[in-house]
Amino acid sequence: MELKDIKELIALFRKNDLSEFSLEEEGFKISLKRGSDALPVFTQHALAMAPQQAVLPAPAAPTLPASAPAIQEPSHEIHSPMVGTFYSAPSPDSPAFVSVGQQVTPDTVICIIEAMKVMNEIKAETSGVIVEMLAENGKPVQYGQPLYRLR
Repeated sequence: MELKDIKELIALFRKNDLSEFSLEEEGFKISLKRGSDALPVFTQHALAMAPQQAVLPAPAAPTLPASAPAIQEPSHEIHSPMVGTFYSAPSPDSPAFVSVGQQVTPDTVICIIEAMKVMNEIKAETSGVIVEMLAENGKPVQYGQPLYRLR
């Protein structure tokens, strides 16, 4: 990663008022933290193993009293794969990629996340019906933040 790329990351970090950010690529790792005692930390080293995808724990299922009827709860959330700005449509005057009640497949484009001036199409990567949109159009999202809830 070049110095100009690091400067763009820092600018994006400040612009979106993030408190913590880390990026790890083969042979390179950068961590940024904001706070009174935290300073940006940059490290570059060769990784001994191939990078692995992060596995997020499944959300805990709510406990219902024994007398409560079984309700079909949403079974899956789609999380943001990166830090950036969330857009639900390809342009301000276009309809949203997906809407509540719509069936999605793993190849369905559900939104765009802008990171470092690059528009990244995000696919559902799972099948289901959208029951709730959790991110707000034009607002920053964090890595791992829930974007949509499916059933």
